[in-house]
Amino acid sequence: MTSVITQVSERHWHALGDDQVVGRGEVSRRPDGRSFVSIDAWHDTVFDQIAGAMLANLPKPLYTVVDEQDLDLLTRWEGFGFGPRRREWEYVVPTDQSGGAPPGVTILAVGEPEAGPLRELDRIIRDEVEATIGWHDMPAEVMSVLDPSRYAVAVHAGVYVGLIRVIPLPRQPRIGLVAVRASHRRRGIARALLTDVLGAAHQRGVTTASAEVNQSNKAALALVEGLGGRRAGSNLELVLR
Repeated sequence: MTSVITQVSERHWHALGDDQVVGRGEVSRRPDGRSFVSIDAWHDTVFDQIAGAMLANLPKPLYTVVDEQDLDLLTRWEGFGFGPRRREWEYVVPTDQSGGAPPGVTILAVGEPEAGPLRELDRIIRDEVEATIGWHDMPAEVMSVLDPSRYAVAVHAGVYVGLIRVIPLPRQPRIGLVAVRASHRRRGIARALLTDVLGAAHQRGVTTASAEVNQSNKAALALVEGLGGRRAGSNLELVLR
């Protein structure tokens, strides 16, 4: 199929065939400054035409995320020079959990944290992550605008020391981030945050939650698998330099 590719805005491209939109392309800039591209096309040839038009006009590097099981899509991006950068395992975690917080630690349930102390904790954790692995290795959703209604926190001596971000999807909530200040790690706080959030979901009749874990994050893998999480898929982040 031959189509006409038009850039309809700064971030969007359309493919027109027989006066109908037969494909769309989009580039989105994440808070860390990276540009991610995505294409939704009805035919492989249309995908190639949109990709060719976008890549010819966008500065590099460019990124995209692909379900590793979608071999056709993966092959198409690889054909344009994209290569793997990192892999995230998708886990399904049972919500039937038990456990408590470590001595001296209190868990504030999702929606209970105060905005000010939560923002300060978020800033500290971001600085600590940036000084180590860097935010380029964090999921996009954890870099979005801070919304206290989606967080639970751990409090020690009146100070917020750990947080967990929950995306409240109807049938299966998703754990977007679990993070603890460097000074309070290896005390069981991350596990306490997870079991508290999962247990609350279980009380609402939700049996499982989902989580994405970078394959190189051994501590996070051990934490999720220690709670009975099982791998259900994987996503590849690809880059074109």
